Amino acid sequence: MSDIISYAPFWKTLEKKGITQYELINEYEFSTGTLDTLRKNNSITMNTLEDICIMLDCEIWDVVEIIKPKKE
Repeated sequence: MSDIISYAPFWKTLEKKGITQYELINEYEFSTGTLDTLRKNNSITMNTLEDICIMLDCEIWDVVEIIKPKKE
């Protein structure tokens, strides 16, 4: 089984910083396409991850985590 990428930390970071999705798009000029990608837990590039970390002044682990499936 492969590892699973989760962007749950991203949503928690937004909440902790008091940033709404509306503000993210309109004040931070965050791409709606990237936001949709994060909502669907699809892959983003390392460049996008870096941009998010710089934009939100956070660390990588504040945006993404790897959830390893339990071995059967």
